[in-house]
Amino acid sequence: MKRRNFIQKTAASTALLSLGSFGLSCTQSTATKITILHTNDVHSHIEPFGPNNGQNANKGGVARRATLVESIRNENPNTLLLDAGDIFQGTPYFNFYGGELEFKLMSMLNYDVATIGNHDFDNGIDGLYAQLPHAKFDFVSANYDFTNTLMDSHVKPYKTFIREGIKIGVFGLGIELEGLVNKDDYRETVYQDPIEIAQDMSRILKENEHCDLIICLSHLGYEYKNINSKISDIKLAKATKDIDLIIGGHTHTFLDKPTEETNAVGKTVLVNQVGCFGLYLGKIDFYFESSTLKTSKGNTISV
Repeated sequence: MKRRNFIQKTAASTALLSLGSFGLSCTQSTATKITILHTNDVHSHIEPFGPNNGQNANKGGVARRATLVESIRNENPNTLLLDAGDIFQGTPYFNFYGGELEFKLMSMLNYDVATIGNHDFDNGIDGLYAQLPHAKFDFVSANYDFTNTLMDSHVKPYKTFIREGIKIGVFGLGIELEGLVNKDDYRETVYQDPIEIAQDMSRILKENEHCDLIICLSHLGYEYKNINSKISDIKLAKATKDIDLIIGGHTHTFLDKPTEETNAVGKTVLVNQVGCFGLYLGKIDFYFESSTLKTSKGNTISV
């Protein structure tokens, strides 16, 4: 009888455990997972660092990044790959090819969208425009007015994507160019206030486009502790609403996981940046149930 009771109790326990696991699997399977991969400030680093490059030894390189991206896309087809600017300048590849190679390789990696950094003007706005045919992805920048330049109509304020019923809106913001870039290089490009533009963009994406996930691709810089007036990603996060994620660039800030900031209406917005030179790949997973964002988690992957 003792043995029979033991077997019956064990069988019942096993059934309950199995039911618990099944319930968890059902919860996970009903949630739609959206993966956001991102880079920033790659600065024309095509090849990996060599074995004698100190803390960066044997890191980086476009080929390794491509392998990582392919693996993650195979795991989750609902993946977007984004870049937060400063694609150009930093190695002889840019000096020789003028950005052609960078855009061609990003196209081969199937980047979905990128924004424009200050160093992307280093060959002038004419040089940036000349390389656009090699980019098989879109550029977004909402606060650069290119109306009187060659770039007019070639840069969108935002772009939307739909992945398994989830609508994702991505808009771009750039840093003030005056004093940072020669006037002759950016010509008649007009810089507009990033916070005002971000408020407009997030409202449009939320209310007009009915986006479930709103992402800002920013080249403003993570934070400036000694410059009160300079707008940063942290200031942007605090001053706006409806943005779920700010992917940053410019300051080469390495974060091993996204910063959680509180926005103007008390909700959490994630802010992330992954250093520079293609050494790391940012990865953030969002989980949705019936188009409602439930949870998120992020980490930085060493390339």
